[in-house]
Amino acid sequence: MIHRSALSDVDIPDTTLTEHLLDRAHGDRVALVDAATGERMTYRALADGVDAAAGGLAALGVGPGDVVALISHNQPGFVLALHAALAAGATVTPVNPALTHGEIAGQLAASRAVAVIASEAAAGKVAGAADVEHRFVIGSAAGFTPFGSLDGVAPAVEVDPATAVALLPYSSGTTGPAKGVMLTHRNLVANVEQNSAQWRVTPDDVFSAVLPFFHVYGFSIILGMALRHGSTVVTLPRYEHDAHLRMIAEHGVTRAFLAPPMVLGLANSGAGGHDLSSLRFAVSGAAPLDVAVARRAEAVLGCPIRQGYGMTEASPGITLVLEDGFADTPAGSVGTLLPSTEARLVDPKTGGDSPEGELWVRGPQVMVGYLDNPEATSATVVEGGWLRTGDVARVEGEHYWVVDRLKELIKYKGYQVAPAELEALLLTHPDVLDAAVVGVPHVEGGEAPKAFVVVSRVVDADELMAWVAERVAPYKKVRWVEVVDAIPKSPSGKILRRLLK
Repeated sequence: MIHRSALSDVDIPDTTLTEHLLDRAHGDRVALVDAATGERMTYRALADGVDAAAGGLAALGVGPGDVVALISHNQPGFVLALHAALAAGATVTPVNPALTHGEIAGQLAASRAVAVIASEAAAGKVAGAADVEHRFVIGSAAGFTPFGSLDGVAPAVEVDPATAVALLPYSSGTTGPAKGVMLTHRNLVANVEQNSAQWRVTPDDVFSAVLPFFHVYGFSIILGMALRHGSTVVTLPRYEHDAHLRMIAEHGVTRAFLAPPMVLGLANSGAGGHDLSSLRFAVSGAAPLDVAVARRAEAVLGCPIRQGYGMTEASPGITLVLEDGFADTPAGSVGTLLPSTEARLVDPKTGGDSPEGELWVRGPQVMVGYLDNPEATSATVVEGGWLRTGDVARVEGEHYWVVDRLKELIKYKGYQVAPAELEALLLTHPDVLDAAVVGVPHVEGGEAPKAFVVVSRVVDADELMAWVAERVAPYKKVRWVEVVDAIPKSPSGKILRRLLK
């Protein structure tokens, strides 16, 4: 059974991502503001800077077929460097600055990067890791060429948007080590247009950009959407609760983009006296969001919080809550399918349709494959162009719920236990600030749930397990509890269960 979006298909312009997003018609309207430094960049300055730097890169021989690594926190210079590399015809592989020296070296080697552009803060790590021909820094650092010194005439580059890879982020996908996800210009342009059909973004909107641009959520949903509509993007180098709230208040943010840890921080710590009245909408993504926590955070923000759903391999958007549907969307739902998107719910055992099963999706936003990994590609994008998400979902009418990660389901005596369900329950306990649940070996059940919790005061493990047991079916009971200082999470907010295991 194929589920189809109820929205009309979108037109996808035959253009590169940079051509689609950077419009000189916005002129002196502010495109980017750095909340930490006060740096501001207009749309005209951004476009001019992109042309000059792209010309400089082209003069050095960087162009179509080449990969440029970009490793930086969120700042206006990131955006200029990103689109300069794309305008030169190159592919950009974004690198998480938190990676170790060895991990950075591994991504640069795997992607075959010929150039690297680093922030000042990341330059030290890159210096010993980057065996590349060209090294640039956004600012200044010994051994690096200042990116701002690149100057030239914008090159006349011809690439096929349908086949030319624009972005090469690294993702573990549904399983295994990180792999290079090949997203074409058409993939990314399509997803911007798919999301634009659901939201009425205007040049008067101000987007918060705390979630990192090196992650496809920040790259596409925040940066791409804002630039497409001439809005202003306010960046922070990293998330910190008070700085985030101060940014919203001082810059009049109208659209906030969150991950579950940020929502939990809002629910637990409040507004801290900041005026958040400019906010109209807030969207959370990257991981499941507990309904009760979201409601507490909504009271702090003074605006609704709704969830979206996607994955790197889908550029990333798959579902989103319609702007007109914020009030009517059922709690916990990740919304409806984006336009031009189809879905199936597949029983992982039989391969047949199921009312609750692995979500498969198909649409113009789906990647062309993993770099140099045809085996992983064929296992993830199967016959018919269906992308296997690795997530268990259910649908009611047009609304979707993501139940859990397929690979994270705990099997106790044959029963499936969803960690996300137990985590959501634990977060309602008055003394639990954060929680994660994983499956661990169990003599009788094969495996059983173990909870890791961050608490506000000393909690007796047996009492907490008994509290959970009163509220779930017997096979879902937590069998062990361990108190930790923090739950390990990725920059986008996903719980790193492998570290707990």
